[in-house]
Amino acid sequence: MTSDKTILVEVAYASPTKQLIIPIHVKTGTTVQEAIVQSGIQQQFPEIDLSQSPVGIFGKHTTIEQELREKDRVEIYRPLIADPKEIRRQRAEQGKKMKKGGGNNEEDSSKA
Repeated sequence: MTSDKTILVEVAYASPTKQLIIPIHVKTGTTVQEAIVQSGIQQQFPEIDLSQSPVGIFGKHTTIEQELREKDRVEIYRPLIADPKEIRRQRAEQGKKMKKGGGNNEEDSSKA
């Protein structure tokens, strides 16, 4: 269901060294993929591969077929360098070894 009415949306991407948000007017019924292509952002960031890159609207994952609404911000995500769960697990392990936050510090208990 398309019409001649246009809506304003943004297409956003960030590399480790550069970020870009491109505001564009698109026809009602435009999909995430169509907006990305129309924005020209892939010319700025040739590493973007829409068959591999996850996308979202305001931080919520979506599909490239999702139709956009007025003022949506399409975000193209890069692959994670490290698994956040694994990083948290490693930090927790290090904390146990260093006895962080254990409350066993005699100096602190004498001040009470």
